[in-house]
Amino acid sequence: MLPFATDAVPPLSGVRVLDAARVLAGPFCGQLLADLGADVIKLERPGAGDDTRGWGPPYVPGFNDLSAYFLSCNRGKRSLTLDIGTPDGKDIFHRLLAKSDVLIENFRTDSAEKLGLAPAELLAKHPRLIACSISGFGRTGPLKDAPGYDFAIQALSGLMNITGPPSGPPYKVGVALADVLTGLYASHAILAALHARARTGHGYAIDLALADCALAAQVNVAQAYLTSGKVPQRQGNAHLQIVPYQLFATADGWLVLNVGNDGQWQSFCTAADAEALGADARYTTNRQRVEQRAELVPLVEELMKRLPTAEWEQRLRDTNVPHAVVRTYSDVFADPQVLERGMRLTVRDPAGNPIDLLGNPVRFHGAPTAEPTMPPRLGEQTATVLGELLGLDAAAVQALKDKGVV
Repeated sequence: MLPFATDAVPPLSGVRVLDAARVLAGPFCGQLLADLGADVIKLERPGAGDDTRGWGPPYVPGFNDLSAYFLSCNRGKRSLTLDIGTPDGKDIFHRLLAKSDVLIENFRTDSAEKLGLAPAELLAKHPRLIACSISGFGRTGPLKDAPGYDFAIQALSGLMNITGPPSGPPYKVGVALADVLTGLYASHAILAALHARARTGHGYAIDLALADCALAAQVNVAQAYLTSGKVPQRQGNAHLQIVPYQLFATADGWLVLNVGNDGQWQSFCTAADAEALGADARYTTNRQRVEQRAELVPLVEELMKRLPTAEWEQRLRDTNVPHAVVRTYSDVFADPQVLERGMRLTVRDPAGNPIDLLGNPVRFHGAPTAEPTMPPRLGEQTATVLGELLGLDAAAVQALKDKGVV
């Protein structure tokens, strides 16, 4: 039994979010809030919807508006189609905002100003609203009107310059990391604003830039430059400030070795039957190992190549040295640990067929998280939302459809 009471509803139950963002950063933020129980209404363009609906294959079989990309960041939402560029659409948008706690948007700065949807104007009309604006470079500075794409942001932020092998071209990270990190920062800021509003009673405007988030997330590597004034060199699959902490070839494969402290270095040398190396005073501390990286790493490489991966796993487990085998998704999603943690979950598509989705990594004790639901078809809940929140009947919704507003 848990030593405290368990709520009947998720933590964000009763919070309504209007998710007017497209592609990844904003929608990912909205999905995180939906997982925590918020009612997240996804605002989409009539007839087109979020760009990522068409970013495939793969798609859910039989549904060309449900790509794998779209599925990854729109779980648990309701879809409402609305053209806010029309007078009727703009009016409905503001009526929905009046019923909402949070707006997530990634309007271009110039477009928001033209539509009268800049943060200051939004808060003037909706003083309790939490308006979260996500853009490539933020709402200030010489690049405030420039579009922001994850790949470009990874290049401009310095992230690509520290990623990849020491020689050869810079590399991007394998996923749209700047978008994902910005979505995480956005959800963090929104939760802080909700907490503050409960105390102050007024709303807040949040200005988030992909470029800022990508730079902030480079933590110790970017800080190494600020501290030393030296541009760090790419380390490939090694660590800038810890040695040996990298990918090594074994006799039959690959293994990541994570020697994070001096005690683990001694344990590794024991596991490798390399007591003389462990006793070598040149490599006793991590600082020494970093400074002597060029001569030490080849010695470790030779040791690692002597034994097959399975033998290394056993030896490193026995000596409590952190390590990992590089796995593919087929291995990952069959792992009992991954399954136990609910990171592969199953929902039903509109035809009732089972669809696997990525799970929600948040585990609450004392409150449930929201029951996962299939990402919505385009405009699937338009009539429901307009009826529920604005009192529009079927005839009124049809009239809006006939005019192309929804």
